[in-house]
Amino acid sequence: MKNINYTTIALIIGFVLFWNSGFVGAEYGLPYAQPFTQLFWRYFGVSALLLAFLLISRRFRWLTWKEAYPQFIIGILAHGVWLSCSLFAITEGVPAGIVALIVSLQPITTGAMEGVVTGQHTTKQQWLGLVIGFLGVALPIIFRIEGNGASFVKYLIPLGSVVAITFASLYQRQRQYDKSIQTVNLDLSLFYQALGTLIVLIGPALIFEDFKTEWTSEFVVTISWLSVFVSLGAYYMMWMLIERISATRVASLFYLGPPVTMLMAWILFGDQIETWDIVGLLIIVIGLGVTQVDFKKYFPNLSLKLK
Repeated sequence: MKNINYTTIALIIGFVLFWNSGFVGAEYGLPYAQPFTQLFWRYFGVSALLLAFLLISRRFRWLTWKEAYPQFIIGILAHGVWLSCSLFAITEGVPAGIVALIVSLQPITTGAMEGVVTGQHTTKQQWLGLVIGFLGVALPIIFRIEGNGASFVKYLIPLGSVVAITFASLYQRQRQYDKSIQTVNLDLSLFYQALGTLIVLIGPALIFEDFKTEWTSEFVVTISWLSVFVSLGAYYMMWMLIERISATRVASLFYLGPPVTMLMAWILFGDQIETWDIVGLLIIVIGLGVTQVDFKKYFPNLSLKLK
């Protein structure tokens, strides 16, 4: 038991719960504001909260352009593009649980690219776990996609989220490995990521949606939750996990997204949970175990060559 890192476990649990609440929270807020406008208000709140915290704690400083532009890139990809694609898919009729399923393809892309970008190669054991997890993601999609009214093309929209968050995660990881790059405190980094996202959202929110918003109590609560617990809490936990464990292992946590999101959608919207969703969940758990657990550590006599 002494080898268990309870802080990392707590970060994983918090990340999974907060991150996946973002899918159902965003869907809940769509009747009151369309995707770009909803995201604009969300990141207006995030930027304001972070700026206030940084000023009160006297941790704020203006970054040079060389320091700031990587944070803008990461923010636009990991926040703006990721969330825009997910929200548009939901707007087009793709259920939040299915969006989470498709987004769960990210571990495969991260595993394939991490060795090239960071030099931290994915082991055969991790690849085995990723493939098992992918099967758990694919099965519910196959059995659900036929009965949904959205066209097949609409199911491709969340792939933009996969590409964006994969590139952002690996770019962040690469910068951590480069000793010549001066690191930026995580809270300050998140502020500039949120600011970059906010800036790029102004144009589409104004041009395509005219900032139309219904300021109901439900919308205020939704935006508050998405701003504080998802955009701040979940992203903060994700970057902390990337600092503690490999990007591949962090990415494998996205496999927990579909069952968690489907459960939340069932509670809030009454979305039906199919038998294949449960089967997929069990397969995903197995894949996660293979990806996360160092079997050589606990079973030193294991004959299977996993490396």
